[in-house]
Amino acid sequence: MKPPEPKPLDASFHARARDRLRTRAEAAGLDGLLLLRAPNLAYATGLFLSANERPMGVWLPVEGDPILMLPGLERENAEGIGISDARFYDEFPGEIPAVLWMLDQIGRKRIAIDALDATLLDTARNKLERLDLHDHAMDARTIKEPEEVALTVEAASFADLFLRRIHAASADIISQGGTEADLMADAMAHARGALLAKHKKAFAGTPMGITASVHSGPRAALPHGAVLERTPQPGETLIAGIGASLGGYHAESGVTLIVGEISPEQRRIMTAMEACNDAAVAALARRTTCTQANDAALDALRNAGLGDAIRHRIGHGMGLEGHEAPWLAPGDATPIQTHMIFSNEPGVYRPGLDGYRTINTMIVTEDKIDIPSRFQADTPISARTIPI
Repeated sequence: MKPPEPKPLDASFHARARDRLRTRAEAAGLDGLLLLRAPNLAYATGLFLSANERPMGVWLPVEGDPILMLPGLERENAEGIGISDARFYDEFPGEIPAVLWMLDQIGRKRIAIDALDATLLDTARNKLERLDLHDHAMDARTIKEPEEVALTVEAASFADLFLRRIHAASADIISQGGTEADLMADAMAHARGALLAKHKKAFAGTPMGITASVHSGPRAALPHGAVLERTPQPGETLIAGIGASLGGYHAESGVTLIVGEISPEQRRIMTAMEACNDAAVAALARRTTCTQANDAALDALRNAGLGDAIRHRIGHGMGLEGHEAPWLAPGDATPIQTHMIFSNEPGVYRPGLDGYRTINTMIVTEDKIDIPSRFQADTPISARTIPI
């Protein structure tokens, strides 16, 4: 099913989200859910508030009306979101810790809390008959609604726009002595400018933006290396990894380019990474578990003799967080389900020599795996060069 046109999520979406969460709470034998994590609060209310030391929460009872509980400085932000019962505490840290104040406001005895400071655990347990620390909202968020998918698809297009810019402009920038930082700044300005030009007005008040990294040569062997004032050299790899968000929803794209001509060894590695990417897509299509998808993908690198160069899992979930559950990684037995969204990130890292990484966004649909990240599909390995 084609996702609808992207637009900010409205009050009716969040009301439906609250209904889904109530149903989960009832199935778990709970009186309701207390949501404290910022992305869960955004999912249930539409409030994108700056997370800080002041706890913010929403109580979703199985029976009765929700209660929004915030620090007093957020009073005006609580208006117009469809929750009439809003309560406020004065300030942090306060005479009574805010989360314990929330439990007193709720007055129920069987409660799930999505996150709790360990220093409050014993006191919270003493107030309740049952304290469930499972994040039920994260479980619900793993399955995206069409409106959420539409935001992810649109975000991916701007991640691709960064890649298209860096592919087109890098030769000129590098020839003038430009650095990794210069390459990133140029492509960032291009992609972010286009994102704001198209969506700034409609999506005012919701998170949107571009984050990126550019690494070259031996520095590309560090998966989370810093972007430096370093000029890429002929024959080196250059990794560009980009995250984009719109309306609070994230997507990623990334590619490895070669400065100059591709050597036979570089082509061999890039071909193995493409096989790794394709194996992950095929595993999701078969509805394996998350761990099995990770194993199937990374086996393509191991079969190419690159097992020692693996440094990370194949991917992670994406949505209101850039990195969220489920994880395409060892230890996550979650079954792949329709309407989940993942990154697909083959990586080969050879310390002191070079590094390679590509990134696609994958959306599990009813009958296939959609890839809204288009740069790799539109740019075959032979074209992933920066002429010098």
